[in-house]
Amino acid sequence: MQVLHSVAELRAALAARRGTRGFVPTMGALHAGHTALIDQSVADNDTTVVSIYVNPTQFDNAADLEKYPLTLEADQASAASHGADFVFAPNYAEMYPDGFSYRVDETAFSRELCGAHRPGHFTGVLTVVMKLINIVRPDVAYFGEKDYQQLELIRGMAEAFFLETEIRGLPTVREHDGLALSSRNLNLDAASREIAPRLHELIDSELTDEEVRARLGAEGFDVDYVESKYGRRFAAAKLGAVRLIDNVARNVAKQKGAGNQ
Repeated sequence: MQVLHSVAELRAALAARRGTRGFVPTMGALHAGHTALIDQSVADNDTTVVSIYVNPTQFDNAADLEKYPLTLEADQASAASHGADFVFAPNYAEMYPDGFSYRVDETAFSRELCGAHRPGHFTGVLTVVMKLINIVRPDVAYFGEKDYQQLELIRGMAEAFFLETEIRGLPTVREHDGLALSSRNLNLDAASREIAPRLHELIDSELTDEEVRARLGAEGFDVDYVESKYGRRFAAAKLGAVRLIDNVARNVAKQKGAGNQ
């Protein structure tokens, strides 16, 4: 496996490869959710590229960026062990030679759910993903359903801008107790880690959104939102300084009382 740091290096290396190309964009701190995406790409394609780049433009909170776990050497070893052919690990100057003066913005769905609580977050996400797809030019790019709003926005971007890359979502990978795998889980202290699985347990119950919010608050979560819409139930809540998100497929009619449509 090759580790490359510049756009020119990666493009030159990829030019020598034939066949289909899969791409797994990550911010590092790789876990089993990421490696499931890599495994799928390796199974589907002749070449797999994994990017490892902590994208500062999608952080609305500087403290969150500072605390984001950096495990580059371990990430490279993990990607190699799962069959990736290339790791692309650029720096800010390589990714944003324009200083982030050019941006990709979506004006509807990105303002809901996480977007309503993290201004500018999805503009940063969409901009960096557009850049990465233009650099790698994959046949298929793989994303996890844990970040379902992100997945749908990227699908919409690919359609709106006529990108020739298929955006493929894979099911959320969970711990044995139901907690959705996330790089930020590394920042949970022991007490918070014990409580964290309740987020998934409650949103997957037949309680109403309002009842779930109340239960989460009573158990120590600082709730951003719990909303059922688009055939899913979405939730985001903090435990201490760690923000957790999750979602489940949802038949709104199953909720006691009338839920959001």
